[in-house]
Amino acid sequence: MAKARLIVDVKSVDSDGSIIQYRVWKLPAANEERPHRYKYSFYFGRDGVRLVAYDNERGKCDHRHMLDKEEPYRFESIERLIADFFRDIDEYRSENDG
Repeated sequence: MAKARLIVDVKSVDSDGSIIQYRVWKLPAANEERPHRYKYSFYFGRDGVRLVAYDNERGKCDHRHMLDKEEPYRFESIERLIADFFRDIDEYRSENDG
């Protein structure tokens, strides 16, 4: 049986202690929850608090977290996902760190 293949693995720690980490796996086959064949986990947080996150854990499909709020996310592409993630980080920082 084929396994998921890790295709993106990035982690950075900013000078303020913020962690940005994201991973993307290519699945061997599409399924109902992941018709695009990607499993992913995107995280931005500080001091142990998740501030922005995107993932598609089993049973939840594609969704994002903005602080304590969770909402569905419409997946288009990995490139778009990365752009949306960084847009949300920038928005969070402009509203909270400025």
